[in-house]
Amino acid sequence: MNLNLFGHCGEWLMVDCGVTFQEPIVPGGKDLFDIVSADPRFISQQPERLAGIVITHAHEDHLGALPYLWPRFKCPVYTTSFTAEVLRRKLAQMGLDGKVPIIEVTTGDTQHIGPFEVQWLATTHSIPEPHGLIIRTDAGSIFHTADWKIDRAPITGKGFHSRPFERMAKQNITAMVCDSTNALRPGVSVSESAVYAGLLQLVDSAPGRVVISCFSSNIARLITIGRIAQETGRYLTLIGRSLQNMVSIARTTGFWPEDIPIADQRHVGYLPPSEVLAVATGSQGEPRAALSRIANDGFRDLQLSAGDRIIFSSMIIPGNELAIERLVAALKARKFEVIQAHETERPIHASGHPCQDELRQLYSWVQPQIAIPTHGEPEHLAKHAELAEEAGVSTQLLGLNGDIFVIAPVPEVMKNAVHAGRIPLQA
Repeated sequence: MNLNLFGHCGEWLMVDCGVTFQEPIVPGGKDLFDIVSADPRFISQQPERLAGIVITHAHEDHLGALPYLWPRFKCPVYTTSFTAEVLRRKLAQMGLDGKVPIIEVTTGDTQHIGPFEVQWLATTHSIPEPHGLIIRTDAGSIFHTADWKIDRAPITGKGFHSRPFERMAKQNITAMVCDSTNALRPGVSVSESAVYAGLLQLVDSAPGRVVISCFSSNIARLITIGRIAQETGRYLTLIGRSLQNMVSIARTTGFWPEDIPIADQRHVGYLPPSEVLAVATGSQGEPRAALSRIANDGFRDLQLSAGDRIIFSSMIIPGNELAIERLVAALKARKFEVIQAHETERPIHASGHPCQDELRQLYSWVQPQIAIPTHGEPEHLAKHAELAEEAGVSTQLLGLNGDIFVIAPVPEVMKNAVHAGRIPLQA
C-alpha cells in the first residue's frame, strides 16, 4: 500500500496511493479489514500544500486507494494512458467520474508540478506502462524507481533499455529510492517471455481441462496463455471480474492482440474437456475469488472433474501462505491435479522485481550519492543497503514508515516525524 511524499520549498508531491487487502490496521491485530490503506492524515490536514499526485503504474498497491482518498486531496493526478484508464473505471465506481483532473503523460515527458520537475522513465515490470521518476528540485534530485526489473523481452511494451539510466550518472542524482522486494535473491529475475515454454508443456500434456491462476493485472502473462491456447487447440476464457476488466482495459489502450479471441465463460461448460483453458482469479487464496469458488464447487459456469489440472502461475506473497495452503488442500481433496510455480523445473512465473545483480547494475548506471531502499521487510532493506554500499554508494538511509528522509543539505533520517498508521476503506 505504497504512499510516498516528497517535500521541497513548503510543498509536497505524492507518488502512488495504494491499498492492501485482508489486513489488520494495528500490528498483530486479529480483526482483518477487506481494504486497507496508509493513513494520509499528515497531508490531508494540509491539502493546500499538495502540489499533485503521480501514479507510477496500475497495480492496486500503487493506485487502489486513490478513488477513496482523492476527495481529501482534490489535486491533479498525473499518469500514463493504461493506468489512467484503470483509474477512471475505479473513479466511476465511486461516483467520481469526470471529477478528478487526470493529466496523461508518456515516456520521457517532463511536468512541472509546484516546485518539482518530474520526468517519466520507462522501466519493465509485470503490468503495462510501468515508469520510474526523476524528481528534480533546486535542492537536489531523486530517482524513484517504483516497481521494476530488467527484462529485455517483457511481451508487452518495449524491452528494458539501459541508456536513459546510464545518462543519469552525469546528472548528479542526489538519491535513489529503490525497490527492495527481491534484494535477498541472488542473480537476475526471470524474463516474462521465459514462462511460455513451461506453461506450454503443462497445458499441452494435460488430458482434461486446464485452469491457470495468475495476477489479473499481468497482461503479458494473459497474452502468453492466449498464445498457448491457440497452439494447443483450446479455447481461452477468463473467470473473474478483475480479469475481464483488465483485458477490456488492455483492448481499449491497444495492449491486447486482436488475433487472440476469448470465449464467453458461459459457453465453456459445453466444450470437450481437452479444449478448455481457463484463467481464474484467486491465486493468493482469496475466499471470494473464482479459484476458491471452484474449489468449493460453487462456480456455475465451469465444473471440473477429477484429474483436471490447476496451475498456479504466481508467487506466494508473504502473509498469504496459510490461505494458499488451505486452497491447495481443498482443490486436491476434489482430486484435481495442482501444480505450483515452485514445483516446476521450467519457470511458469516471473517476478516483476529486481534481484541482486539487477540492483548492482542499476547502481552502476545511476551512481547516486545516497541510496534509500524501499519496498520490503527490514531484512530486505538491510541487504539492499549492503548491495548499494558494495556498488560504491557511500551513504545509505534506512528507516520506517513515518520517518522523514532528508537528502539535502545534510543527509539524515528524522525518526517518527509524522503519524504513519493504517486505515480501513469502505466503498
